[in-house]
Amino acid sequence: MPSIGIVTPQVFHFTEALLLQSGASIGDYQLMVETYGTLNTEKSNAVLVCHALNASHHVAGFYADQPNNLGWWDNMVGPGKPLDTNQFFVIGINNLGSCFGSTGPMHANPATGKPYGADFPVVTVEDWVHAQARVADRLGIQKFAAVMGGSLGGMQALAWSILFPERLAHCVVIASTPKLSTQNIAFNDVARQAILTDPEFHGGDFYAHDTVPKNGLKVARMVGHITYLSNDDMAEKFGRELKTGEYQFGYGVEFEIESYLRYQGDKFSNYFDANTYLLITKALDYFDPARAFAGDLSKALAHVKAKFLLVSFTTDWRFSPERSREIVKALVDNRSTVSYAEIDAPNGHDAFLQEDARYLNLVAAYYQAVNQELNHGVMRELA
Repeated sequence: MPSIGIVTPQVFHFTEALLLQSGASIGDYQLMVETYGTLNTEKSNAVLVCHALNASHHVAGFYADQPNNLGWWDNMVGPGKPLDTNQFFVIGINNLGSCFGSTGPMHANPATGKPYGADFPVVTVEDWVHAQARVADRLGIQKFAAVMGGSLGGMQALAWSILFPERLAHCVVIASTPKLSTQNIAFNDVARQAILTDPEFHGGDFYAHDTVPKNGLKVARMVGHITYLSNDDMAEKFGRELKTGEYQFGYGVEFEIESYLRYQGDKFSNYFDANTYLLITKALDYFDPARAFAGDLSKALAHVKAKFLLVSFTTDWRFSPERSREIVKALVDNRSTVSYAEIDAPNGHDAFLQEDARYLNLVAAYYQAVNQELNHGVMRELA
């Protein structure tokens, strides 16, 4: 299906300080926002889409001056697509600390007039949710028809159901987890160390030195990208193919997979901010809503009111199906309404971004049910 077409981001400026989970606060900040579709009179058809690590508010469509820059979930959001903008008003918000327009480490600290750099406060998933709630307030949205996200975005959707149980009717959590595994935390630390030890990082204040820790960012992305793919997917795409067909007996790029990873790393280092990478991976590490309940996820989810759709993918070893099942069990323990699908797809963690008809049809069917629920609610009010 065609894209929604040309879209225009908006800047939402906030002067009231936002108290963060760390005890720090940030004031006089901005959030980049994109919206798609039309908000109905009752303001009841809004869906918030939360983004993952290297994505942004640009969920769907393209910019007039960048026709090839499609939104990161363009196959999911738009007219006639699973999240149909003919029916829903969809909102994408770039998180605090990101590098795509929302206030982050590269922006000027009002207190000093210089870039925040390493002084930008550590943010959590819960902090992002509180910031997103302010955007909803600004738009007059008291309750979302759904909050949705994949990966880190799914963590935000789950946090919404806990922090604001009255403000969402449905929670759609895709390829996500209630907390990172030890292995995932380890991968994140290796990636951070690559950045922190890059000589061009300068303790996070590389802006003042007019440098970019590209090597660190490159390695961080290469490590991360490996975890997004499955072994079968990598084997099918690259195998043990050699670029020249013969061993070179050196340490340059010989295997096709090496070439691919270095290309991804180089590309990433040209557009992503190193401090942002550190912040977002820490937010991933810290997310653990059961921690306040002695590790009991059922207790953490005891007061949620939303209905849930959870989707996992069999070859996703970063956020495996077992982790989604933990959420499902906790919801069932609380007699919450939950639907769960485990899709046999070869693409690893990245499957949530791919064109899998079973997956997209499932999400489409779920949103059709949400739309019918909304329409019935309107009909009841009219009656």
